[in-house]
Amino acid sequence: MFRLATVALCVASAVAFTAPRAPVRSSALMAKSKAIPFLEQPPMLDGSMAGDSGFDPLRLSEISDVGLDLYWMREAELKH
Repeated sequence: MFRLATVALCVASAVAFTAPRAPVRSSALMAKSKAIPFLEQPPMLDGSMAGDSGFDPLRLSEISDVGLDLYWMREAELKH
């Protein structure tokens, strides 16, 4: 029992001195926004609309469960 505890402590202390692995991020594959470079580019804002530079920090362009789409919100913004 004492030997098992000693071996476990030696292994644990040896692991403490190894270099940490770099985290794997899936967001590294996504394009970055031109407006906010440290955030990912929203999928709906691809530059096809006038003035579209990818600025959507609240992700309002991804709202689809209430029946609003990006074109309706654009028209409402231009109207008001």
